[in-house]
Amino acid sequence: MKKTLFILILFLFAVKVNAQKNVLSPEAEISVLTIGPGASLYDSFGHNAFRVRDIVKGTDLVFDYGRYDFTAPNFYLKFAQGKLNYLIDWNYYEDFFNIYISENRTIEAQVLNLSETEKQALFDYLLNNIKPENSRYLYDFFYDNCATKIRDVVEIATNNQIEFHEPNNFKQQTFRELIHSNLNRNSWGCFGIDVALGSVIDRKATAYQHMFLPKYIHQFFGSATIKNSGKKLVKASNTLYKKIEVKESNNFLTSPLLVFGLLALLILYITYSDYKKQKQTVWLDVSLFIITGLVGIAILLLWFATDHTGTHQNYNLLWAFALNIFVIGQLFRKKTKTWFIKYLKLLVILLALLTLHWVIGVQVFAIGLIPFLIALCIRYVFLIKHYATNSQ
Repeated sequence: MKKTLFILILFLFAVKVNAQKNVLSPEAEISVLTIGPGASLYDSFGHNAFRVRDIVKGTDLVFDYGRYDFTAPNFYLKFAQGKLNYLIDWNYYEDFFNIYISENRTIEAQVLNLSETEKQALFDYLLNNIKPENSRYLYDFFYDNCATKIRDVVEIATNNQIEFHEPNNFKQQTFRELIHSNLNRNSWGCFGIDVALGSVIDRKATAYQHMFLPKYIHQFFGSATIKNSGKKLVKASNTLYKKIEVKESNNFLTSPLLVFGLLALLILYITYSDYKKQKQTVWLDVSLFIITGLVGIAILLLWFATDHTGTHQNYNLLWAFALNIFVIGQLFRKKTKTWFIKYLKLLVILLALLTLHWVIGVQVFAIGLIPFLIALCIRYVFLIKHYATNSQ
């Protein structure tokens, strides 16, 4: 009996000590860290994290929601389907800091003006969230990511007492404009985004929705207040590390605009030669129909076969027409069917509709496509005349 009682006392003591270990002192501070853009496409939009620092307890930890598990089953398939789970994880502040210093990325900190109760609630939420059974969440680039999680957790910890205000010089933008602000428009990363994402991201984002980007977490937190009291949400802000500016290399020679410009010149040259010689270069047309057809099928799959919210209503289908892959056989005929000439006229009309969509702002397309689309339209017009002449 005494032995059982002794073990029970030891257990209760251990539980008490462990519980006290996670109780923050009145001197504790919780900060929101904002990491500047990095060199890779994935890092182009920055990052956010919480820093929990308690000099009394010797605690200095960082929690962030930007981790993912490469060893997860069917990782790449889930990523493509928009069904990939991201994770919250923690790190020691010094290690976290050194990682981003080594990548030469600016680190800014905003100390939150929270009560002891709110700080403890936020810390408890994070500790509960990093448990294996709670650590995963379904990632969405625009609505549920490493930045929006920071905003959401602070709102939860304060019982939705945060009031966000538009920062000075705030300009409302579309989701695509917000993405473009972090990328070179004439880069392959931006090109891929503009082809894969549809017109749903060409609508204006609300001020609150701007916080899907880390830099807007920093800006909106800086102007936010706490309801009722009117106190500033951020009581201190400082730059922990400033990026050393380095001259960026000029990649124009491998950029989409130059590559597709050269491709357009080749198409136009062959088309002019075919016109003069009154013949058709079949391999060129087959190549164009295969490329546009396959890209169109990929766009349809992103739209209808995945959970990505940004791939819907993608009018790149007006040039990447999926049916092109199924009518290639007509290109080998010396005298084509009448319906195929009408089909080619439809392709020209679709390109005209694409231009209209671009001009009136329904959807913004990749600038690298401009020379290619012009050449594609001219090629279609040539084929219409070529087949019309040969069918007479």
